[in-house]
Amino acid sequence: MMDIETGGYGRTNRPVFDRLEGQQSQHLYVKNQVCKFWLAGQCNRNPCRFLHSHSPNPQPQPQQSDDPNANYGNKIKTTWRNPNISASKNVKVSSPMNVKVSSPGVVTSDVNCGHSGQRAQQKLCQYWVTGNCVHGDKCKDLHSWFSGSGLALLTKLERHNKAVTGVALPCGSDKLFSGSKDESVCLWDCNTGQCVGIVKPGGEIGCLISEGPWVFVGLQNAVMAWNIQTQTELLLRGPVGLVKALVVGGDMLFGGAQDGSILAWKFSSESSCPELVATLKGHKLAVLSLVVGAGRLYSGSKDETIRMWDLKTLQCLQTLSGHTNFVTSLICWDCYLLSGSLDNTLKVWAATESGDVQVVYEFKEESGILALSGIEDSQSKHILLVSCKDNTVRLYDLPSFSERGRVFAKREVEAIAVGCGDLFFTGDATGQLSVWKLLGGSSAEEAKSS
Repeated sequence: MMDIETGGYGRTNRPVFDRLEGQQSQHLYVKNQVCKFWLAGQCNRNPCRFLHSHSPNPQPQPQQSDDPNANYGNKIKTTWRNPNISASKNVKVSSPMNVKVSSPGVVTSDVNCGHSGQRAQQKLCQYWVTGNCVHGDKCKDLHSWFSGSGLALLTKLERHNKAVTGVALPCGSDKLFSGSKDESVCLWDCNTGQCVGIVKPGGEIGCLISEGPWVFVGLQNAVMAWNIQTQTELLLRGPVGLVKALVVGGDMLFGGAQDGSILAWKFSSESSCPELVATLKGHKLAVLSLVVGAGRLYSGSKDETIRMWDLKTLQCLQTLSGHTNFVTSLICWDCYLLSGSLDNTLKVWAATESGDVQVVYEFKEESGILALSGIEDSQSKHILLVSCKDNTVRLYDLPSFSERGRVFAKREVEAIAVGCGDLFFTGDATGQLSVWKLLGGSSAEEAKSS
């Protein structure tokens, strides 16, 4: 049995909203000259007589093509599928897709963080973080945990003392679960923000997800399965090394092991113990990410490849190559697979007429990508959440990849999870868990009332 501690309180804060706003630009740009200070992220002139854009000319729209994957601007029905949320939380809407393409296979966009005529501050003041900044409002760096508009920090939950590696809000539960390298799983009351219980499975937590009434925790050489309705506790043996990736597809639970194998457990009923039915082999190094979409299981690995598996036969259908470093995160968006890597790239994959999956677009980040997730705002716009090694989480509007804002953390954010509606959660390497809310409007009044 696991050791469970109850009681204790997490540190809670009042809702915070610190939105940056810019004034409407009414000046004339110097023709064809880009502001060198803007390029370095240091321009403080508003208005500025030089261009705050990489190109003085509008980007051309992509040409129509007979290849359905070449036209990323079709209107299609889109669905998010994240490995850390239940199927009942999938987002389904119809939305127009219109992407600017500067060269084949590369997505480009101007940064837009809610300002007009001025680029938002993108660097967090480290002195402000520790409460020691002496410059106040005159500081050239950001004194806020986020930049952009339409976002509010609700609270920061502090109980873990090492990196948060998984966050989940089980369907129908009022408890938020977070797992950490400090060998504990914390249970947070969603109404009060208090830590109401601590589970100690007996080792480092590699990952944590939920599906229906189950919470699954990746451990060293095992997976803990916990039914929060029946209070059933199971320990699934078989993996070799720390389990850093878990996902549920159909009636099976898949776990990625450190030796590169993927174990599959099958459920016969909601209350029964899952039975180990298969071990999928092919990766040469540890599996870091798993996601299920369109009848396929996708796995990302330290061996720099992605493997596509048939959910019925459990056979490998294709190995996707192209990344040059660890493939850290995978999510599905309708017919697209999105992959993030420590090679600083986010790749968008789609199936060709022959059935093979290929890269259709690529997006470059400034640093390595640690985690991906997707959410929808109140206007049914799709937002991609990208955690990078520079201690930020970028929010991109899809399909344009235009940046709407950034979330900052003390250290790298290794875990992102989506809650019900407009909530999402981030956990960083210090053990701090943050709760965020997407705002439906852009008014300050709405921000204050959130």
